[in-house]
Amino acid sequence: MKPLWLFLKNLAFTIVVPGFIVGWVPLNWFERHAQWPAIWTGQHFGGAALFGLGAILFLHCQWLFAVKGQGTPAPIDPPKKFVRRGLYKWVRNPMYLAVFTLVGAEALFLMSWHIAVYLILLMCLIHTWVLAYEETVLRRSFGAMYEDYKRDVPRWLPRKPRPPLQTVPPFSRAGDRQ
Repeated sequence: MKPLWLFLKNLAFTIVVPGFIVGWVPLNWFERHAQWPAIWTGQHFGGAALFGLGAILFLHCQWLFAVKGQGTPAPIDPPKKFVRRGLYKWVRNPMYLAVFTLVGAEALFLMSWHIAVYLILLMCLIHTWVLAYEETVLRRSFGAMYEDYKRDVPRWLPRKPRPPLQTVPPFSRAGDRQ
């Protein structure tokens, strides 16, 4: 029952949060008269491909949170274990980057400057959230392990993973070597 419950919680999170941020807000507040194109151009194909990539990235991150972290992306039910695998070795916030990709793809597909402005506002808001809340909670929850992770992995711009630091005991004193 536990895996099913975890799946249902993650499904609910995906429908509510990204569904609201990627679907409802941009289409109801920023681009109220969006229309499906009659003839697709390169921009439409690019937007659709980018949307597919963003969806795959998001679902991969969510899968890691559920399977490896034993939780959800929701602040009320965060992962119980620290996740430093997959995309999380390359960048600290790949799930947010996936959401940005989805909204950017939507702006490209609909050729909407309004949604592009929303994307910029969303990026600023989420950056503030990460600095003010999320990093503080992660530092409190995972301590030195999170500090090492912050030192090794960039917040927003992906970079090739470095070997993780290995925590070692402190050097012994000279009198202890005998």
